[in-house]
Amino acid sequence: MAASSTNPALLISPESELVFTLNRDDSSPKATLTLTHPGTTDESLAFKVKTTQPRRYLVRPNQGLVAPGKSEVVTILLVEKDKQVLLQSYDRLGQSALDHSKDKFLVQSVAVSPDFSSSYQKTTNQKECTDALSSMWNAVSSSGNAPIFNAKLHVKLTVSGGTTTTPVPQRHDTPMATIENMTPEQMFTEITTLRRKYDELVAFSVNLTAERDILNNTLEQTKRDLNREMAARASLESSGYGASRGTSRKSTSFLTLVVMMVIGFLGGVKLTVNHKVGFLTSVPVVGPMVLKESSEHALKSEDDEL
Repeated sequence: MAASSTNPALLISPESELVFTLNRDDSSPKATLTLTHPGTTDESLAFKVKTTQPRRYLVRPNQGLVAPGKSEVVTILLVEKDKQVLLQSYDRLGQSALDHSKDKFLVQSVAVSPDFSSSYQKTTNQKECTDALSSMWNAVSSSGNAPIFNAKLHVKLTVSGGTTTTPVPQRHDTPMATIENMTPEQMFTEITTLRRKYDELVAFSVNLTAERDILNNTLEQTKRDLNREMAARASLESSGYGASRGTSRKSTSFLTLVVMMVIGFLGGVKLTVNHKVGFLTSVPVVGPMVLKESSEHALKSEDDEL
């Protein structure tokens, strides 16, 4: 990336492509990025390296600060697990399996203030440096006050000692000439191996089927238990509501009866005191009782006078 007098972006080498050479030994494929301060500004430039495959590549350092006139070398390693996967793809399909890699890297750079640069350079604790850079990037991204410069790099994968031609897939069937040249012992060994592989495949298929049936049965049992639980809960809620309503009605009826009895009692006492119970003589059952009571009361009064 070229930097003009008004563009304080880092100079990146290589500019557009990172090449990783896969080998079959224990060493991890590696690529390097050289980030150089363009010298067009007196401010230090902060950088951050991102990738579309963060689990495949280890970037060290993935962020930092480049002072005027200085450079920073970034090392990128491709992890062993992914290297083996890529080599297997190469063995099956050739270089064409690696030519369509969509892995990319993004290098971002931004100018920082002299105060931040001075404070960062005085910090010796690695974690504090990382936290300071992360906070600075968050502030810059949210505010948008300082321009952020981006540079994209594509990944190219090659194999050490490999060719660009697609290898012929290996045939697993045995040519007729080879079968004819086999001894009975070799043929028996080959048949035994094939039979063992077939039995393993059948056993694996049977196990998968059994596990599927177990899971289906468990799911059905869980559904039945859930339906029973929901039905029992609904029944309890319904019965509880009905019982509460019945109890409430009984309580209300009993209370009403008590109130009516008290009112009747008080009314009767008042009428008796005022001698105004004559209207009750016309009431069946009650009338004769009132007349009898009145007669006895009159006779008692006459006896008292005599």
